[in-house]
Amino acid sequence: MAESLTLLDPKKLHRNPDNPRLIFRQDELNALADSIAKQGILVPLTVYRDHGKFYLLDGERRWRCAIKIGHKSVPVIIQPKPDKLQNIMMMFAIHNARKDWDPLPTALKLQDLGNIFLKSRKRKPTEQELADLASMPRGEIRRLRKLLALPKQYRTMLMQELEKPKQEQELTVDHVLEATKGVEALRKRGIIDVRQEEKLRHAVIQKFRKKVIKNTVAPRLLSKIARAVQREELSLKEARVISAKLVDDPNYSIDQAYHDSAEQVEMSHTLTQLLDRVTKALKNYQDKGVKPNEELLKAIVKLKKALNEF
Repeated sequence: MAESLTLLDPKKLHRNPDNPRLIFRQDELNALADSIAKQGILVPLTVYRDHGKFYLLDGERRWRCAIKIGHKSVPVIIQPKPDKLQNIMMMFAIHNARKDWDPLPTALKLQDLGNIFLKSRKRKPTEQELADLASMPRGEIRRLRKLLALPKQYRTMLMQELEKPKQEQELTVDHVLEATKGVEALRKRGIIDVRQEEKLRHAVIQKFRKKVIKNTVAPRLLSKIARAVQREELSLKEARVISAKLVDDPNYSIDQAYHDSAEQVEMSHTLTQLLDRVTKALKNYQDKGVKPNEELLKAIVKLKKALNEF
């Protein structure tokens, strides 16, 4: 059971060693410090005691601001000391309520959570078990695991971006994940090899930085190029030329690459599928002897006119 509310010197508090939140942007801290200076700390911090020291469970931003503006005491609620697994689970539960942690630091702590589970249960946790422990949807767990699979250089790059004020950030986690998925699709179809995959991923990320690519999901067009090759609607040679140009030309966008390669065949493929479905639906309609209503007849006339003009 939690102890009653009390006041403690913020300088005697310590950050939680298992807090997944590693990034504290200065502009956000400044705004919170201004609010605390005017109104005080309205929500008490939550701490636990361990060997005579107090460690934060919730309220690290408020604690940092209190020290900055020179508060001599802060309101705290003292909780029983959790074990390591409980500690991390509590941190994730707080995250689930606040939704203000950055994905990469959260992913790194999720890895710790998985390692603790492995050590105690002698097996790796399932996706669902991790979701339950972290109080997160399975889809978010899957996304965080993809982040952990990124090469170290990209995780380092993203951490450096996260330390900047949001308005100055050029890259996000989604930029890197979308670039990774897009170039991976080309590699899986044999359009590029592993070495070329890394070069292309780096090139796409740089194009995001320089705003040559402005749409976060633009790399999904690379998957469409890969599918066009798979269906033999686009030659392997053409796709390789386009992929090389994306690496070699810093101003060549993915939209341009798609337009120069798979856009026409992709539109033709999509239209063919739609017309096939319409034809089958009309045949099914006729076979059942259903009399078309006025709305359907108008639509058929409109379609005939479009086909005649094609």
